[in-house]
Amino acid sequence: MVEKIQPGDAIHPGKPVTVDRYGPAARANHWITALSLILLGISGLALFTPSLYFLTGLFGSGQNTRAVHPWIGVVLFLSFFVFFFQLWRANLPERVDIVWLSKIRDLLSGHEENLPELGKYNAGQKFIFWGMTALILVLIASGVVIWEQYFAEYFSIPARRVAVLAHSVAAVLIICIFILHVYAAIWTRGTLQAMTRGTVTGGWAWRHHRKWLRELAGQRKTGPAE
Repeated sequence: MVEKIQPGDAIHPGKPVTVDRYGPAARANHWITALSLILLGISGLALFTPSLYFLTGLFGSGQNTRAVHPWIGVVLFLSFFVFFFQLWRANLPERVDIVWLSKIRDLLSGHEENLPELGKYNAGQKFIFWGMTALILVLIASGVVIWEQYFAEYFSIPARRVAVLAHSVAAVLIICIFILHVYAAIWTRGTLQAMTRGTVTGGWAWRHHRKWLRELAGQRKTGPAE
């Protein structure tokens, strides 16, 4: 059986009970990744269409935007994949994910008592995780091909045209996934606290990720009382 409990996960008895969900390193990687995505989205859209060219003013000029955009992409790639190697095991698909998806109407209507017990992540969170993983790989690979300053001589013009198309499609898709991720985090009350303070309440963990909470309790992953 694949181990799903991360080293920093722990329950803290008290009133209320709190549960450690993300350590400082994971939170730092998350916010670096989020900021990189926002900056890439702004700079990429500014370069994509003349109607949004005014956004280059946020980076000083169009030339600066073109120069800094790929380097932000490198930061995104590195920060996300540090995050990836911390969390990929907990995001592996399971049979319970199919059951959860089949009951998505219960989730949307607020009847979470009809949902199966879940580990640290539900199927929607796993979709975002693996979708981001695939799209960031496409973005970095295609970005290298069209990075003229360093790699123009290594790729043909037809290859670069294909890369531009792939880069553009992947960029639109990752922006959509990012918006979905932000909406879900706001919609599910208590979720943002996990990425600001690193903890969630015991009630939140019991309601949304009961199997994960049981695993923590079963392995005696308990920290000092608050």
